[in-house]
Amino acid sequence: MSLKAFAAKIFAKNVARKTAKWVKHPVETQKRVFKQLISEATQTQFGKDHDFRRIESHKDFVDKVPVRDYEELKGYVQEILAGQESILWPGKPIYFAKTSGTTSGAKYIPITKASIKHQVEASRNAILSYIHETGNADFVDGKMIFLQGSPVLEEKNGIKLGRLSGISAHYVPNYLQKNRLPSWETNCMEDWEAKVDKIVEETEKENMSVIAGIPSWVQMYFEKLNAKAGKKVGDLFKEFQLFIYGGVNYEPYRAKFENLIGRKVDSIELFPASEGFFAYQDSQKEKGMLLLLDSGIFYEFIKADEFFSDNPKRLTIADVELDVDYAMVISTNAGLWAYNLGDTVRFVSKNPYRIIVSGRIKHFISAFGEHVIAKEVEEALRLAVEQTDALVNEFTVAPQTDPKKGELPYHEWFIEFEKEPSDSTKFSAIIEESMKVQNSYYYDLIAGNILQPLKISPIQQGGFQEYMKTLGKLGGQNKVQRLSNDRKVANGLEPFKI
Repeated sequence: MSLKAFAAKIFAKNVARKTAKWVKHPVETQKRVFKQLISEATQTQFGKDHDFRRIESHKDFVDKVPVRDYEELKGYVQEILAGQESILWPGKPIYFAKTSGTTSGAKYIPITKASIKHQVEASRNAILSYIHETGNADFVDGKMIFLQGSPVLEEKNGIKLGRLSGISAHYVPNYLQKNRLPSWETNCMEDWEAKVDKIVEETEKENMSVIAGIPSWVQMYFEKLNAKAGKKVGDLFKEFQLFIYGGVNYEPYRAKFENLIGRKVDSIELFPASEGFFAYQDSQKEKGMLLLLDSGIFYEFIKADEFFSDNPKRLTIADVELDVDYAMVISTNAGLWAYNLGDTVRFVSKNPYRIIVSGRIKHFISAFGEHVIAKEVEEALRLAVEQTDALVNEFTVAPQTDPKKGELPYHEWFIEFEKEPSDSTKFSAIIEESMKVQNSYYYDLIAGNILQPLKISPIQQGGFQEYMKTLGKLGGQNKVQRLSNDRKVANGLEPFKI
């Protein structure tokens, strides 16, 4: 064992001990975080506007601070962009994470000195948690790649602007710098396809042990490696041991990845966003990701099926139930207050509190009252891939409300196959049956002849990448929208249908 691997194990043990302290007292930890946030922001413009000095309880907070999305907080953000201080959080943020977003167009999310510290610690602790549980630290001696956006930052009124992944690139610890790929010059490239080609060139002969990124874009990297080297990724990188990912559910990609790699590798799921780092997979044995309750974020949860009703109940960590979909609302030490993140989560454990991301509160299909969410379509596709010989690159689902004359409406599944199923009827039937089992509303609509069974529209190879390119969203943190309640995404994919 190398000195670096030995040191990593000791460090991992210390971090695990610190984590265990707040894990044992989750409710008390969140109460402490809540009081700290309110106290520190009392003299900010937002704190004065919402009478923070009189907030002593969660009930007070609910009464004085409504749930907002980015558009409703935008006025405060614009004041900070204009150069004003102590608007949402004391002083000025040190960064704005600029993101195209999936709910409200371009967004500028403040990142403060306090919040970036927690972002960096969470990324580090996810890996250390894996080391502590498995005892495997050998990978720290190999090369590591993080597929991310450009670290080149702009500046406005003393605040740097850039993609979150680009900002994070400035915080890679010194002890990993020699292991880190790609080169800084390559990382700064804006053209995603050219960038991936260059990354392939720089890495194909290296001893890669850790690869990280959004699955859809790592898949693109793996495919280019396969094509150039003529080998499976696992044969090319014999020491490749760990895949770290976030942003989308890995399960629809897992079979394809294992085929590209040629063997199984351990994986760690992360739940980061520009707004904060919320959870990471702390166990290879247990389901879900550990919700980070001691990282400068106070969480509230609203049942997803009540979210759009008048005055839905805002719950704290003490009140949540297992296997219920909640919209996650956050207040942070970056100055976001009762902020609707847009994601829905589901608790799979309360000891400790572990979650899975079940979808987006605005990404669903309910054109006919079926309330279909991302977790359901991802699970249905996973079963179909598992039980057939198909391999899937990418997919999305949309309702067809205006079918051909004489036909019933249906759900249209746009799927880009790496390998089409030899029995397409069986493949469709597995998805259909899974959807009916998971979603009683969908079952009733099919049984009542309101909807006909789903239809699959195959997309040509590379079609999703071409579609994302038309939107200017190829690579980086951009993700394909899994579900939509209209035909906007579907219409964009029409030119790529087979």
